Amino acid sequence: MNLLAQSILMDWPVLTPIFICSILVVAVVINRWSYYSKSKRDVSLFIKGLQRELVKNNLDGARSMAEQCGGVIGEVTEEAVRIFAEQKSGFSRSFDISASLASRKLEKNLTILGTIGGVAPFLGLFGTVVRILFTFQDLAAQGNQSAAVASGIASALIATAFGLGVAIVAVIFYNSFQSIVKRYEDDFQLIKLLFLSFVDGKDESTTPSNANISL
Repeated sequence: MNLLAQSILMDWPVLTPIFICSILVVAVVINRWSYYSKSKRDVSLFIKGLQRELVKNNLDGARSMAEQCGGVIGEVTEEAVRIFAEQKSGFSRSFDISASLASRKLEKNLTILGTIGGVAPFLGLFGTVVRILFTFQDLAAQGNQSAAVASGIASALIATAFGLGVAIVAVIFYNSFQSIVKRYEDDFQLIKLLFLSFVDGKDESTTPSNANISL
């Protein structure tokens, strides 16, 4: 503990950026974890219920299910119902736009975690190099003192350890959140395929009558 306190007192200028990074990591993790938890839904049951409503061509029921579902899945589904009712022919492109906007919400601030995961080790290494330089400078001025050298190097390594610790936590949560975003994007594709199956089905059912009219 004495070594840690000594390192903070002596190296606070180089430790401050790492400390700021750690605060950012905690803030982003809490924000994203809360957002994903509020948006978590049982998609398999939701899609089954949605399919039943679409089979009955009950768009009001499908819209009501989307509103009750809430979260990102509910928002995307509600937009899908609106597009399905208004422009079936261009459903795929319009839905992709809505899904991409929803993905942006899911990915918000994740670049902060990725950046800190890559930068924090170098900040720690920079702090270590600076402390070692000052240690050798003190050694040259005071003469050969092995205890002072050992204490200085040990203090210097704290910056590297601190930077690595922040980077490890940032990378772990970045990868975890990216997998969550990927799962949501897969859910968006399931919803899209469900609606497209009914779009294609309606097109196929109208083809014979159009053919008879042309004849």
